[in-house]
Amino acid sequence: MIAETVCSAVSAAGLGIAAVTAYRKRFLAAARIAAYSLVPVGLVMTGVVGWLADTAFSPTAWAGFAVLGVASALFLTTRAVERRRGGTRKERRAAARAERQEVAAAGTSAPALRPADRPAAAPRAEDDFSDIEAILKKHGI
Repeated sequence: MIAETVCSAVSAAGLGIAAVTAYRKRFLAAARIAAYSLVPVGLVMTGVVGWLADTAFSPTAWAGFAVLGVASALFLTTRAVERRRGGTRKERRAAARAERQEVAAAGTSAPALRPADRPAAAPRAEDDFSDIEAILKKHGI
């Protein structure tokens, strides 16, 4: 009841300010002020103010807001952890599969590979310099 009275008083004051503004030949500003001042009355007439008043003083409603807050915090936390780990579950599974295939190709866990199928290892010093040369060529140096 008090909320409806306050909203009506705010709307009446806003319409008074809009009338004074229109009297000063600022019609666009007056129309904008009138639009803003009619919003509280519209909220009272649609029942939104009553619903908000009932919700504000209801312990069940506040408990519901707390549950929604916890749910959103859990959701945001899991999304942050997922992004830190490097993608979605499908991407992590695909990366694990690729890692297993690399290990199998290297011959450490795949006894089906024969020594003849493996490429011959190049001397260690050439590997280091060839990697550096490839990087420099890539950057045009």
